[in-house]
Amino acid sequence: MADEDSRPLTDEERAELEALRAEKARRERAELEALRAEGAATAPASAPASAAAPGTTGAAPAAAAPQATPAVRPQAAPAPRRDEPVVSDDPAERTFGQRMVLSSEEDDDGIPTMPPAQKIVIGICLLLAIVAIVYVVLTNNGMIG
Repeated sequence: MADEDSRPLTDEERAELEALRAEKARRERAELEALRAEGAATAPASAPASAAAPGTTGAAPAAAAPQATPAVRPQAAPAPRRDEPVVSDDPAERTFGQRMVLSSEEDDDGIPTMPPAQKIVIGICLLLAIVAIVYVVLTNNGMIG
């Protein structure tokens, strides 16, 4: 699918795009370093010695170990992602869509009740089934077409 806007980027747009790419690369490097540090912290102490290539001296793995485990800076709690919905426990704070698909009540057995959107879909399906049955009956009796 081709873009509707096929004009070349301006210098400002190109600079903004490069800044965004650099920020993404920085975040990915920080995440990779954190994962490596976490993996190194959970790995047994014998793992770096066994990971050494055959024929190397014992000093090489010890020298390489500090490079493989970079210092991890404490990070603030990650900001909520835009694509992950925030669901409030309070029904009054929910959006219309959340109220339609999430049930806030439970029946006697402790099972959540059917959400309103599901009730609407079932009602529409039943109505369409009745319309289809009436159409088939009227068509077969020669009353329609």
